[in-house]
Amino acid sequence: MIINNSNSLLRSGLTVSLIFAAGLAGCANDSSVSGSSGLTGDIAIDGSSTVYPITEIVSEEFEGDNPNVRIAIGISGSGGGLSKFCAGETDISNASRPIKAEEIEQCNQNGVEFIELPVAFDALSVVVNKENDWAVCLTADELQTIWSPESQGVINNWSQVREGFPDVPLSLYAPGTDSGTFDYFTEAVNGEEGLSRGDITATEDDNVIVQGVTSDVGGIGYFGLSYLDENLDQLRAVALDNEDSNDGGDGCIEPSVANVEAGIYQPLARPLFIYVKTTSLERPEVKAFVDFYLTQENSELVREAGQIELSASVYDRAKSRLQNMTTGSVFEKISTIGVKLDEVL
Repeated sequence: MIINNSNSLLRSGLTVSLIFAAGLAGCANDSSVSGSSGLTGDIAIDGSSTVYPITEIVSEEFEGDNPNVRIAIGISGSGGGLSKFCAGETDISNASRPIKAEEIEQCNQNGVEFIELPVAFDALSVVVNKENDWAVCLTADELQTIWSPESQGVINNWSQVREGFPDVPLSLYAPGTDSGTFDYFTEAVNGEEGLSRGDITATEDDNVIVQGVTSDVGGIGYFGLSYLDENLDQLRAVALDNEDSNDGGDGCIEPSVANVEAGIYQPLARPLFIYVKTTSLERPEVKAFVDFYLTQENSELVREAGQIELSASVYDRAKSRLQNMTTGSVFEKISTIGVKLDEVL
């Protein structure tokens, strides 16, 4: 009897162990318990350094819920990113300006269909050295005087920009030609995309602009609003005179989220985009990521990245473009300078 009881206990214990093990296995496969969606795969993204902080923070949140999805994000500028995208090397391209006609042609030649999706608003910030206490507010004409091609070799000192400015050498720092920020600024300031003086320190890394201006009393540069807040301890933002006056009065508007939202910081406010390859959207992990990116509840992530979220109506229109698989760009024949997304979408 003792032997029989022992065998019975052994069988009972084994049964319980098997049931317990089966339960653990079930939990491991249950996405609601493990926190995993079951999605797997890799997503390749490249492009704008301005859009990068938004995409990075959205990616971190998405990967938290989808740990088996790996998202790689490069920063080669809007032009560099779209070149890779149209060559079929990436799934998504970050862009701080619309895709150009020649880039659309490259995509067409390589059979890359895309959907253009606005994801946020940004403002370009003109910045100077902390010790610069004279260029508090600049007019549109003065910005053109500083940055136009005709000024190369001619305007080399702050005293030439405005009467009363000190005798301090002028040094210019700007994004490189592959940057959408460069394209947008040159169009807004000089009237033509890419039109700029050549004697500048150009870089695709905004941190190099920060370092250049902070180490140069006569330095001036520009970059996206998201980089301004984190560098205000080293730089000073320049207000723009909407009334083209030099009195530093009510016409001087500083770059800020509030002023962009109010529509009074013009024309250096702009929409930001992601471009998504349609064939990539056939993969569940890419489709889920883009859906997540366009969730209005995630607008706080846009703010956390230092940018301005879209309005509810623009979010809805962007999501409609995605759901309807509306390909191509709405900006093939229009500029984004002063654009209202509600109207063009």
